[in-house]
Amino acid sequence: MRASSLQHSLRTRLLGLLLVAIVVSALAQGVVAYGTARAEADQIFDYHMQQTALALRPGLTARGALPPDVDVDEAENFEFMVQVWTADGLRVFQSARRAALPQRAVLGFSDVKAQGTIYRVFSLQTRSQVVQVAQDMAVRREMARNLALRTVAPIVVLAPLLMLVAWAVVSSSLAPVQRVRRQVAARQADDLSEVGAHDLPDEIRPLVNELNLLFARVRQAFEAQKSFVADAAHELRSPLAALKLQVQGLQRAGDDAARERAAQRLNAGIDRATRLVEQLLVLARHQAGAAAVPAQPVALAEVARMAVADAMPAAQARGMDLGVPQADAGEVDGHAEALRILMRNLLDNALKYSPEGGTVDLTVRREGASLLLAVEDSGPGIAEEERERVLDRFHRVPGTEAPGSGLGLAIVKAIAELHGAALRLGQSQRLGGLRVEVEFRARG
Repeated sequence: MRASSLQHSLRTRLLGLLLVAIVVSALAQGVVAYGTARAEADQIFDYHMQQTALALRPGLTARGALPPDVDVDEAENFEFMVQVWTADGLRVFQSARRAALPQRAVLGFSDVKAQGTIYRVFSLQTRSQVVQVAQDMAVRREMARNLALRTVAPIVVLAPLLMLVAWAVVSSSLAPVQRVRRQVAARQADDLSEVGAHDLPDEIRPLVNELNLLFARVRQAFEAQKSFVADAAHELRSPLAALKLQVQGLQRAGDDAARERAAQRLNAGIDRATRLVEQLLVLARHQAGAAAVPAQPVALAEVARMAVADAMPAAQARGMDLGVPQADAGEVDGHAEALRILMRNLLDNALKYSPEGGTVDLTVRREGASLLLAVEDSGPGIAEEERERVLDRFHRVPGTEAPGSGLGLAIVKAIAELHGAALRLGQSQRLGGLRVEVEFRARG
């Protein structure tokens, strides 16, 4: 666990990367310094060797002595070796006795391997002699290494200080992240207030903003759920109390006819309570705005035909004309089962509030980039001032005699919002009753 946390620690990764960057920079600077020093040393020493050879062009003095302007001590200080050959191949002078260069010389500069090392040799031919000035290449390499070490040494000494500075900078930069973490860790389970975004870096502020938006959505869902539970508890009291009274009435019935009427009222009450519970469960599933499965392409006309087939037995029982006069082809992004529940609720309301022998039509019409679903009936309709309120849960139009729970249109509204559709209520110009339109954005 400890190793895993270190691997995923942003502070550890940043500090590790900075340490690697410092070490790599020091090594790179050392390599560059070594190469530069080596090139400069080559230029300086080559020039010195060339000048030494040129000073010997007049030839040796009597008894093989060097000209007075040639400083042998200086030459030996730089590990220089001087040899002079006659035109007949006779070596007449050798400044260093520990190394012997090949007798055959390549005029100009050349690299010669002798006695297990490499010498840089400059050869100059005069009228009567060949002058060779040589230097062991190890001297040049040693000087370049020393110069590179002197260049890198300050960085090596300052590396711990650089690491302390990097640690302080990284810690101060990550302090806002720690502050946000402490704020979230100190919260209670029901605390969905916003996290403070003050003085946060630009890289962290979007994350905190999204976190606050998530808290807002969860808070809204919790509030809607609490409101739903409160409303459901309130609405369930009435049907349960009515069922209790109907049971008591059945127990007090004195004859078979009274018991039959009480049993019928009890069955009707059970049906209403069952319908209310079913509607409550449907609303609870869809009002939070989340579907069980991701949105899929749905053929709206096919779902409309299935919903009409589901509602056909109820229409036939009341002698009503139910059909789909128009069903244009088209698909929407959504959930087929939820859309089927939406259409069933609209059809159930239309059938329930229309008189026997009336007409209910469901149409799907394409209008530009939209698919318009419309359900209209020949019932009494809804007054204009009540059209907004009937979309609220458990609200029923005053004076309505048909049984219901006041949840049908609330469920329709929740499913429409889930699909990003526009819901409109109006009057049917053709049938005279209520017209409900749901406008979806078509795919493609």
